[in-house]
Amino acid sequence: MKQTFNNVDEYIQFFPVEVQRLLNQIRLTIRQAVPEAVEGISYGMPAYKLMGKPLVYFGAYRNHIGFYATPSGHSEFSEALSVYKQGKGSVQFPLDKPMPLELIGQIARFRAHQILS
Repeated sequence: MKQTFNNVDEYIQFFPVEVQRLLNQIRLTIRQAVPEAVEGISYGMPAYKLMGKPLVYFGAYRNHIGFYATPSGHSEFSEALSVYKQGKGSVQFPLDKPMPLELIGQIARFRAHQILS
């Protein structure tokens, strides 16, 4: 049965403590980068919207944290993201490597600028 979450706190609490720490760091980074973003759950993971439009999403997996900023958010930062495994509109940050929080904040701010423009 697939796990469902009502809010981001429930989502984060579902994972082991070491993963919770990483998820909370990402959450705080996004909230600081775009304080007016609305937090919720979409596609079963933490999601942030701005003016009703998707900003970024993130989710924990067995060996990585997936970060989703739509294809435009990833293409703008393709050089910085090139060291990570990627898909169209997604990137995988390994759990055993330092989380690129500054980059996550930059991507969130870029996406906010796109939405507001």
